[in-house]
Amino acid sequence: MVALATLFAGPALAHPVTVQSCDRDITFDAPPSRAASNDVNLTEMMLVLGLTDRMVGYTGISGWNKLDEEIRADIGELPELSERYPSREVLVGADLDFWFAGWNYGMRVGGEVTPDTLEPFGIAVYELTESCIHIMARDGVAIDDMYTDIRNLGAIFGVGARAEDLISGWQAELAEIAASIPEDEPLRVFVYDSGEDTPFTAGRFAMPTAMIEAAGGRNIMEDVESSWTRVAWEPVVERNPEVVIIVNYGEVTAEQKIDFMKSNPAFAGMDAVVNDRFVVLEYVEATPGPRNIRAIRALAEAFHGQ
Repeated sequence: MVALATLFAGPALAHPVTVQSCDRDITFDAPPSRAASNDVNLTEMMLVLGLTDRMVGYTGISGWNKLDEEIRADIGELPELSERYPSREVLVGADLDFWFAGWNYGMRVGGEVTPDTLEPFGIAVYELTESCIHIMARDGVAIDDMYTDIRNLGAIFGVGARAEDLISGWQAELAEIAASIPEDEPLRVFVYDSGEDTPFTAGRFAMPTAMIEAAGGRNIMEDVESSWTRVAWEPVVERNPEVVIIVNYGEVTAEQKIDFMKSNPAFAGMDAVVNDRFVVLEYVEATPGPRNIRAIRALAEAFHGQ
């Protein structure tokens, strides 16, 4: 009985734990028991760590048509507390003690839902690392940012060993992908998320920049000092991408986005259009989360014909 009691007490014995969340250190005296996550990629991080029994729901997924069959099966009976960004009342009303969100992933700078506004209600917030650029300076973006979030969630919830197992597996797969990439000049790549008048794309601090590099390409908007942001079409045409990554979600389908680019005379001379080189990534693959590594493999295969 003593050994059994020790086994079940293991995760709790690791607490208190302190992790860094953007520019804050936050301490947890015990693993959260009434947690929620915002957006499909953050929710999937919770799911791969086996934390559904610690969750009371999720927010911000179905309002943008992001829930695919894979995550629908994994999410089980968990309710969606809010289809888009939740209000403070929704989160407080759900009696949360933890929310995994990010800046522009459920929270807005200066908005009503922030770590500071939720703290008085006993809701601790861990912020997605990629999103920290909105409130602090960063050097860039890296696949390690996703590992950091998995590792910190593992520490917070007392499942550190599972987190490290996942990270080790992804690192091994990424090394295998890297070994298969030819030592050629990186392909010029543009990320097309949405928008016709002005495209919404990935800048220097958005995860696709790191993913494209890992697959042997270069994001043509890597000099844009922002994360996910709008740019003009003129520099896209001038920089002449050889491949366009389409981010698939929402009411406008990937096929419609591709048709728009193919039918617009302004893009007729673009290498990616001339050679019909479009790669479709689901939103959950293009944003930080467990599917990043297999998405990098898909990009590497599309870039290099493997």
